[in-house]
Amino acid sequence: MTSTTQRSSRIPRRLLVTGAAGKLGTVVTARFVKAGAEVVAVDRVAPTAGVAAGVTSVIADLTDADAVRAAIVGCDAVIHVAKYGGPSDTDQFAVNTSATYNVLAAAAAEGVGHAVISSSVCAYGTTFAKRPFSPVYAPVDEDHPLTPQDSYSLSKVVDEATARAFVDGYGMNIVALRFHWLAELDEVRAAAARLAALGEPTMSRDLWCYTEVNDAARACELALGVTDGFHALNICATDSLSDLPTEELLARFHPDTELRRPIEGTASAWSTDRAREVLNFVPEYSWRTGHLGVDR
Repeated sequence: MTSTTQRSSRIPRRLLVTGAAGKLGTVVTARFVKAGAEVVAVDRVAPTAGVAAGVTSVIADLTDADAVRAAIVGCDAVIHVAKYGGPSDTDQFAVNTSATYNVLAAAAAEGVGHAVISSSVCAYGTTFAKRPFSPVYAPVDEDHPLTPQDSYSLSKVVDEATARAFVDGYGMNIVALRFHWLAELDEVRAAAARLAALGEPTMSRDLWCYTEVNDAARACELALGVTDGFHALNICATDSLSDLPTEELLARFHPDTELRRPIEGTASAWSTDRAREVLNFVPEYSWRTGHLGVDR
């Protein structure tokens, strides 16, 4: 779908957040409550802390379509950031894909026109590939082929296809946000320190990147302002986890990857240009400098 620039966030009156007890779900819930929204916070487990004013906590299994339909009644937007990691590949794929289908089907049935789903850069396939391969080109943008070899990455590709089907079939507006490793700044700093201490760069499959959790939550808010159908967007930090130049790392670990434009210094090997065009999203956090002071 051709991108049309969107410039404003959308604060719904009542919002369903799935995976609300998780790392990202907790931050998303707090962000929208602060902005004045009522949040229906859905998870498989009870919140780790007391339920804040403005939040209705619902314990539900997203593979239960009836439970999802009951939870979404009265909502006018959905942010689906729940994910399931195991215990088996079959379970992981089945639960992730059925949960996304059930959430979007419930939204369509209740006339909810705006949804955001959590996708992943794993959809490109390199992170968990059973037969490792390099990106075709870098910086990696949303036009890069999606070639998953594992259940989690495949589930994200299917989730995006499911979202597109609901956009085409019901006229919904859905944004799939392709996050990298979601982490708080202290976690990122610790990972960068471990990487530096090794003296040998690792994380070559991930292209040495991350997504700060507050940036991810802000991207969710901005994505609810999209009004022109389906988009899949990379949401990653602007810098890498390594102190070595990114071009040097690519040349060493991915020599066959085409460099389509220069990558200065330790800038990310992932492109977020489209998120800037569609959402006006620019990452605000870096593990090197903390908050970047971007006014968005």
